[in-house]
Parts: sequence; C-alpha cells; structure tokens
Amino acid sequence: MTVNDDSFTNWMHREEIAESMIPIIGKLHREQDVNVLLHSRSLVNKSVVSILKTHRFARQIAGEELIVTETMPFLRALTTLDLGPSQIDIGMLAATHRADGRGLSVEEFTAEAVAGATGENKIERRASRDVVLYGFGRIGRLLARLLIEKAGSGNGLRLRAIVVRKGSGQDIVKRASLLRRDSIHGQFQGTITVDEANSKIIANGNEIKVIYSDDPTTVDYTAYGIKDAILIDNTGRWRDREGLSKHLQPGIAKVVLTAPGKGDVPNIVHGVNHDTVKPDERILSCASCTTNAIVPPLKAMADEYGVLRGHVETVHSYTNDQNLLDNYHGSDRRGRSAALNMVITETGAASAVAKALPDLDAPITGSSIRVPVPDVSIAILSLRLERETTREEVLDYLRNVSLASPLKRQIDFISAPDAVSSDFIGSRHASIVDAGATKVDGDNAILYLWYDNEFGYSCQVIRVVQHVSGVEYPTYPAPAV
Repeated sequence: MTVNDDSFTNWMHREEIAESMIPIIGKLHREQDVNVLLHSRSLVNKSVVSILKTHRFARQIAGEELIVTETMPFLRALTTLDLGPSQIDIGMLAATHRADGRGLSVEEFTAEAVAGATGENKIERRASRDVVLYGFGRIGRLLARLLIEKAGSGNGLRLRAIVVRKGSGQDIVKRASLLRRDSIHGQFQGTITVDEANSKIIANGNEIKVIYSDDPTTVDYTAYGIKDAILIDNTGRWRDREGLSKHLQPGIAKVVLTAPGKGDVPNIVHGVNHDTVKPDERILSCASCTTNAIVPPLKAMADEYGVLRGHVETVHSYTNDQNLLDNYHGSDRRGRSAALNMVITETGAASAVAKALPDLDAPITGSSIRVPVPDVSIAILSLRLERETTREEVLDYLRNVSLASPLKRQIDFISAPDAVSSDFIGSRHASIVDAGATKVDGDNAILYLWYDNEFGYSCQVIRVVQHVSGVEYPTYPAPAV
C-alpha cells in the first residue's frame, strides 16, 4: 500500500465516523434541545465534510488538528446522560480531558464537566418565543435564515411574521425568492414555498405570515396569534426610544434594533455587556456591525494589558445606502459610485464603544472607508497599551481567548498566511483576529480584525434576542473567566 493509499484509507475512516456522528447530534438536538459544538462552532445540521473541516480548523486555533476519533467518545458519552437544554462543546471536552491528568475515563470526565446540565440541575425546556421581523432587507433575510435554522428543536425562537411595505406585483413571491437565493451567502438550506392566498412564506415547515404595513402603530399582532413577541427592527428608520416605542403594539413585548441606538437606548454587544440588560427593558439596540467587531477584542486587550488610547480604521464593504452609479445622495461622498470607488465616510463605532464599555477610560477615535466589495470588512485597531508586550505574547493570548474564554463566540482567530476577505463570508463570529497581520512594538499593538458585516453581525443579533427571550442556554464545559 502506498502512502497515498494510507491517506485515502484514513480519510474514508474519518468520513465513516463523521457520518455516524450526524444522527447522534440530530437526536440530541431534537429530543433534548442540546446543541453540540466544536470549539464554539455548531455541528447541528452539518454535512460529513463540514464536520471534518470543522475538526481540521481547530489546527488554526489550537495549533494541532482535532480528529473525529478523539471527539466521538465524548459525543457517545453525552448520549448516556440525562441532559437538559444546553450547548456542549465536544472539542473543549476533548482538550480539557487531555490536560486534566486525574486519570478519569471519558465517561467520568464528561459527566463531571456537564453536571450543570444533567439530572436535578438541568433547566426545563422552554416554550418557543415568538419573533417578528420588521423589514426584510439584507439583515432581515439573514436573521430569517438563522431563526429558521434554530427552530429545529421545536423550542427556542420561532419566526412568526415579517412586516414590510407592499410592493407591486407578486410581492410575496419576490420576497420568498430573495430568501431562497442570495448572491453572497448562497442558497437557503432547505425548502421554501409560498401561500399567496394566506400571505405566508413556508420555510422548512415554518409558517411565516407576511404583514403589509407602512405604519407600525396600525398593526395588532394578536390578530395573527402572535403574543409576547420580540420584534426586530432591521429598517433603521427609528433609532430613539420614542420612535421605536411605536412598535409596542398588542402582541409585542420587546423591540430590538439592528443599528446603533440613540439617546438612552442601550447599545448591547453580546459577550461584552448583554448581562447588563434589565429584565424590564423593552427597547434595546444591537449597535453596529463594526461596534460588534471591535468591542470584544478591545475588551480582551484592555483586560489583559490595559488600554490608554486607540484608533480604529474600518475598511468596509459597500452597503445598500450607497449609489451604484454617481447620483444624488443626501451624503456627499456616498452619492459616488460604490462599485468604482473607495469612499471616505463616517463611523459611529468609536463613540459607541463608550456605551458598551463604560469602564474603559481611554479615548477611542475612528474613521471608515467604503470599498468595492459586497461583504466582509476589516477593522484595523491601533492601541496604546499600559504595559509593553511582544507579538508572540499577544497572539498566544488572543488565540486562547478565541478558544476558551467567555468571548470565544465573538472572537475567532486565523493564522493562514494567504487569508483574504472572501474567506470570511458566513463567519458566525463578531470578528476574526488575523495573526499574520498583527503588529506589536513595545506598548503599541495593531490588530487586524476581519468581520462578515452581514452574517456575523446577524449572529450577534440573534444571540442578544436569545438572551433577552430567556432561551439562551448555558455552555459546557464552562469557559474560563
């Protein structure tokens, strides 16, 4: 047998194991509301190749590839436990067991590590929470995809309706088509049918009512069987408390804005300040995509090194509010062709840092340039630190943050030397540290942070909605603080 034959035989063996993982992961998800993760990446509804690629990606984070033969015993061990709703990271189970040193078996170690989700400790499966999308543009459709994806267990969040202004001719058919196919994010994973007579889009069995309205104060959501719902406004039309309060009609309990909030509207970055949301708060903002990209790594650096001051320069993909060709626009530069120019524009991300990190006593400035790519941006975060350090120390620290800290769902890490923007389309993290581009000189550090300003941000929004709805389940093993 040749070396190539050995490699192919090994690959087929791994495929076989990954294939046997799929029904176990699916059953845990459907029957016990357990989301199986691998280094914070969900394995639910993933293909054989996707599971193997996720294992291999661990090499970028931990320095060595995870093998399915290492994680499969932990997955099997989970099936023997009386688990309640939770998120369980089998990659972290394998890594922590390897470093444990007490000689515990896989079964013993797993039972101990997830004890908070078993037996008398487990939380009860909650009834699903209704969600309404107000607006159905770029972010709205990605939120719809995520909500439909997460409805698999029958619990959690349930997308009940979208509210839009009625367009001309086959409006609902066109909106369903935009949900089905996307030039950047690809095909919808599942089936979509349209019930024009009842004004419904049916996606993977989820019946989504399409409500037509130009005025949020005219909609009675209880008339559609919707109650105690969380409404996500992704239009950006209203950004202060007075305007967003228009959504608090019968059937709506809370309003979440997918843009920076103004005035006293809390700006929430999941992973950083989501635990400050008061239970009785009915209106909140998820800030901007750029704020979500820079605040988690900024917090991580401030916690470890202290930050005296900083500047963020965002190189941002063009957005829908720019002109395709030169034409009149309320903003001077945004009227010039987005597809042909780099466009200097303003960003409120730096000032939004103060809302998300009120304890950070450091001035942060910011500016932005829009460039001719349709998705994925990069934030260049230049920091003056309170102490000197080295590039190796900073990279080791941020790699560990991405792997085993409370910010691991927000911060990703990549060391690939040839990474470019399109590699990060579909990333579920708020930002990805580019190890190769990182620069450190004494007390000065420059971080290059990639982020999918559409999908990664949408994932952050969903995390906030899960948190305020009470369906955000605990993760095991618990991340290091």
